[in-house]
Amino acid sequence: MTKIVRATTKKPRPGAAAAVAASKDEHTPLRMWVRLVACYHLMEIRLRTELRNGFDTTLPRFDLMSQLYRYPEGLKMKELSRLLMVTCGNITALTDRLIEEDLVQRRDDPTDRRAYAISLTPKGKKLFQKMAVQHERWVSSLLGDFDPSELQQLSGLLSQLKRDITSRSKTS
Repeated sequence: MTKIVRATTKKPRPGAAAAVAASKDEHTPLRMWVRLVACYHLMEIRLRTELRNGFDTTLPRFDLMSQLYRYPEGLKMKELSRLLMVTCGNITALTDRLIEEDLVQRRDDPTDRRAYAISLTPKGKKLFQKMAVQHERWVSSLLGDFDPSELQQLSGLLSQLKRDITSRSKTS
């Protein structure tokens, strides 16, 4: 069944413009969220593509190696899982593939016979350092239209947002 919509020439009721403006303000946080997600998604697509084309690797592999680079003494699987915000199962499969390529190593934990630490091998460290340099260049090019003061302002606002969200989730 087709519905016919007819145009009317009604005059707007008094205060309608203010109501529309107020309605738009109410949705500003939602629009902001959508923009943040869209920007993240667009940047992530570009970084995934660059990592694949430049190093024949994936963003999850890069992220895992990045965490291990920050912790040269190694990390337990549970710590890696928490830092990367993924399940231990995801980390295990990824780690196994990186071990096969001699990019990471698994060492027994002397304090806990059930656990082991994962760390970069010298080969993995060298590869990660090359990837990290390029990664920073790619991110800089994506944000290159901002001047330093705008980047600092954006960073401050995002830091404040993260603090606020973190404190709210602790009180919930």
